[in-house]
Amino acid sequence: MENHGRGSGPRPAGGGEEPLEPSTPDPLPYEGVWRFTATAVDASVPQARHAVRDLLFRQGVPVSDDLVQGLLLIVSELVTNAVRHAALLSPMLAVEVAVGAEWVRVSVEDNHPYRPTALEADHGQTGGRGLLLVREVTREAGGVCDVEHTSSGGKVIWAALPLKPVRVS
Repeated sequence: MENHGRGSGPRPAGGGEEPLEPSTPDPLPYEGVWRFTATAVDASVPQARHAVRDLLFRQGVPVSDDLVQGLLLIVSELVTNAVRHAALLSPMLAVEVAVGAEWVRVSVEDNHPYRPTALEADHGQTGGRGLLLVREVTREAGGVCDVEHTSSGGKVIWAALPLKPVRVS
């Protein structure tokens, strides 16, 4: 198996103490990117939430219960928004989970061109606060979120949250 400059190996020729190129550390066992698609129907909301939760635990991502709950709330809100507002132009949506050494990013992609904004909803309304909620959960966790257009004319709404080590006593 080739090393491709990762991990501990012999130093490059030249005798210097510093390697010629900075080495990239081995990825942690939980690092990676996973993507799945779903139909833009109400039943996809809990399915996406359960799939993300199961993925985090199956991969052994070091997430606290609070961070998991925040991520699952974000996924629920983003998938719900895609189902409610994009289904006509986007009968399929994609959910992606990307995990790095120090962060986890969830995103939902659809083919609807409209770029939503977080609105302050009327207190008498039961809906309309999804993106505001996503923004606040993300901010409280110390993360960032944004909406980007795709090359196909749709959009990706994502939130990246820092991983905080879980301390086991």
